[in-house]
Amino acid sequence: MSRCLQAMDMGKVNSMDFREFVDVFGNVIERCPLIAAAVWSQSPFSDWEDLERHFSAFIDALPQSGQEGVLRCYPDLADRELHRGTLTAESQREHGAAGLMSLGAEEGLRLAELNSQYRTRFGFPFVLAARLSDREAVFSELERRLHLPSALELRTALGEVKKIGRLRLADLFGVDPAARL
Repeated sequence: MSRCLQAMDMGKVNSMDFREFVDVFGNVIERCPLIAAAVWSQSPFSDWEDLERHFSAFIDALPQSGQEGVLRCYPDLADRELHRGTLTAESQREHGAAGLMSLGAEEGLRLAELNSQYRTRFGFPFVLAARLSDREAVFSELERRLHLPSALELRTALGEVKKIGRLRLADLFGVDPAARL
């Protein structure tokens, strides 16, 4: 997802070959280029929101095990990958927007503990459209969602995946996604 498509129209997107499409859209859903590959086969797309609907529909059509697999592709917020420098560029920007790149030691330990509790309870990392939050909201949302029933949390986490995907597509197309978030 290294390209900005501000000047690109849907005709250009619809004419992309498989490799180019996966190169451009392969991280709309974190570390899931196979989703972009599947979405490519659904072209042509009428606009960026139609493209977004195809990403969402693919996720919705997955069995629960596949949906949980998608969630497992996301990093824990402000955890090992951040400190090792292995976050994707998109995740780095999203962590930074939420103030998670500069947590103090105590906050970092608290978030690591909450992440661990969440992962133990649900079997996948806590996923949140972090750039729409600040660090206090991240903590409170994680604490709140730790107590949700499993089926509701799965739906909530997948909703966050879709929100992140919408934001990433909007970035690529240079549009404001706020209307539907």
